[in-house]
Amino acid sequence: MTTDQVLFGVGLTVALAVGSQVLAARLRIPSLIVLLPVGFAAGAMTADINPDRLLGEAFQPLVSLSVALILYDSGLGLDLRRLKGHVRRVVVRLIALGVPVTAASAGFLGALLLGLSAEAAAMLGAILVVSGPTVVGPLLDFVRPPERLRRILSWEGSLIDPIGGILGAVVFSAVIGATETGSGAQVLQFASSIAIGAAGGLLGTGLLWLLLCGLRLGEVLGATAQLASVIAVAAACDIARDDTGLLAAIIMGLAVANLPGFDLPAHRPFAEALVQLIIGLLFVSISATITPQSLRHLVLPTLGLVAVLVLIVRPLVAYASTRGTDLTAAEWRFIGWMAPRGIVAAATASTFSTELVAAGVAGAAKILPATFLVIVTTVTLYGLSATPVARRLGLTRNG
Repeated sequence: MTTDQVLFGVGLTVALAVGSQVLAARLRIPSLIVLLPVGFAAGAMTADINPDRLLGEAFQPLVSLSVALILYDSGLGLDLRRLKGHVRRVVVRLIALGVPVTAASAGFLGALLLGLSAEAAAMLGAILVVSGPTVVGPLLDFVRPPERLRRILSWEGSLIDPIGGILGAVVFSAVIGATETGSGAQVLQFASSIAIGAAGGLLGTGLLWLLLCGLRLGEVLGATAQLASVIAVAAACDIARDDTGLLAAIIMGLAVANLPGFDLPAHRPFAEALVQLIIGLLFVSISATITPQSLRHLVLPTLGLVAVLVLIVRPLVAYASTRGTDLTAAEWRFIGWMAPRGIVAAATASTFSTELVAAGVAGAAKILPATFLVIVTTVTLYGLSATPVARRLGLTRNG
């Protein structure tokens, strides 16, 4: 591409990302409901915003580092002092039960309804376990549920993203022909990934402590130092093992938010604006890689997959996770009606599906468009229905 084409493509992507968010704010709907179809439509009408053409091989690493920044920011908003008692029990169960149950269900349905091979179905199942703060947070801002429900869903979304990303990397390694593909080897790979991410998070926390507490940088330079530290640590972890930078990033965010000594300003307009811009750019860019041809024959089968995940799998996981706690029936029902998929699912699908297609994995070409449809459907469904459902259950602060 020429320089003029690149400039036009970058400018158009930024304009569409910000314009979609402005439009969504005016319409009082979650921005993802606008971002996804706008990116898809723009990608269908012009090739100028296709990130593979604009950035080439740099696109996937930039996506991974951008998601790490988003997770770091979400970690800054999580207070460990509030994760206790029944709230902590429910969050742990939602992840411990939700990840394997959702992965197995989505994989089985992918093979049954979409005609995926076992390998591609396993990859799709791993991708669809994630939710994430980029979708849950904006929905909760609209719904305004009781604080306890907000804490549970925010913690689940923030913690399940790095776990899902690592799970996707492990499944990907097994699918493309890792030397050891037995279940024991996969468990070892997963444990190694967790260890690398945790080690990176600890080292990154030490680096931030030196920069923010030892050198006592000012607000502006401190924000720059945080940005550079998260990117550097996440990049180093991802070099060691794919997607471990996501875990390192959220550990760093949790540490800065909860360890004594770190004193960050409560209001961070620049950081918040940067995260919002990154979210918009990622959703528009990834959506632009989906072609209308790739969605042919996938819409109805994917809607069937979404129906099972939304109406059966998630409510069952929510019910099992809240058994024996003091959550009310209305609260577990609302938790059962809140599992949108977001940027980590899109990023993971975008990262791995191309290489699986190149490796000749049957059905791999369907992974990214199917994931896109799941994201669009769940975000639209929950975005339009979450507030009425909360009101009907008596769980809005206004009602």
